[in-house]
Amino acid sequence: MNLTILTYPDKRLKQKSKNVTKFDENIHKLLDAMNETMLLSNGIGLAAIQVNHPLNILILNIPDSEGNQPTENLMEIINPILIKKEGSTVYQEGCLSVPGFYEDIERYETITINYQDRDGNTKTLDADGLLSIAIQHEMDHLTGNLFIEKLSYARRKKFEKEYKKAIKEKRL
Repeated sequence: MNLTILTYPDKRLKQKSKNVTKFDENIHKLLDAMNETMLLSNGIGLAAIQVNHPLNILILNIPDSEGNQPTENLMEIINPILIKKEGSTVYQEGCLSVPGFYEDIERYETITINYQDRDGNTKTLDADGLLSIAIQHEMDHLTGNLFIEKLSYARRKKFEKEYKKAIKEKRL
């Protein structure tokens, strides 16, 4: 089941997500549909809010060295909590909810999170590099924030102008 990805400036993207309390067949179906949607959209991460489900769920599948995203690399992260953050790094990010735009964003270099898997088991994950960046990007969605909100005022104004122009010219 392919889901529809909400795109900026859809106000539903601003919702704060709620914790998952029932780890049942409905959550499993949502996770499976999110994975299918993310892969069909050539994404590496997707938060449930991006498909209009305001739940603290995100999935990630960082491509391997050949650019493949095998199912065994899929990470399903439910109710994540950031427990440790260190360092700083800048990476050019994009977003399925802000198609066609990429910006350099500063994030923590390494993070540790606690989360639950699809069956409600509690896990801890240490992440660095692209995985750390992707988790932080998706966790921002869970609080109703998009990566473009991290831009400087001047760059954000430039983005708004470029985005409106792209919509008008039907490039998006």
